[in-house]
Amino acid sequence: VVFRELVWGLLKEYQQKRLTIFLDPYSDPLGAGYQFIQSIYAVGSGGFFGKGIKAGDLTQGQFVPEQHTDFIFSAIGEEYGLLGAFIALALFTVLLFNLIKIAGSSNSSFVSLLAVGTFSMFFFHIFVNIGMNLSVMPITGVPLPFISYGGSAMLVNIFLIALVLLSARREKLFN
Repeated sequence: VVFRELVWGLLKEYQQKRLTIFLDPYSDPLGAGYQFIQSIYAVGSGGFFGKGIKAGDLTQGQFVPEQHTDFIFSAIGEEYGLLGAFIALALFTVLLFNLIKIAGSSNSSFVSLLAVGTFSMFFFHIFVNIGMNLSVMPITGVPLPFISYGGSAMLVNIFLIALVLLSARREKLFN
């Protein structure tokens, strides 16, 4: 109990609020908990096949804040449904699997570490972004790779994939 109070006292007010809202978003449903609640509703309202492109009530009505960046997965869930969300996860799984495959088959420490580092970054971003869209992680502002709006994140993602692929090709891991 003393440790918990000590750690809580070290956090800034906005950090305490973020953790409090993460644990109970309905404690402030029109304020800090609004994003959590609307994101869950958007993902759930999509059903299995979704409502269609640009047909989501919550995403098109701007009820989900920052849906083009932080909450893009909730827009996918509403407009493309469970099927669309599953396809997005499947594509991310293929990407991550290939990064691990490159890391495991490489004879170069540089290529292996580059592939594992890229895998780690993508896995973390995917896990945290989807987790915060489903209210199992606190809201942090981590983009969903290759999907979230933002030039600098997209540029870094493309650069890393190109670097891994060029390094692997130079080592002749694939044709």
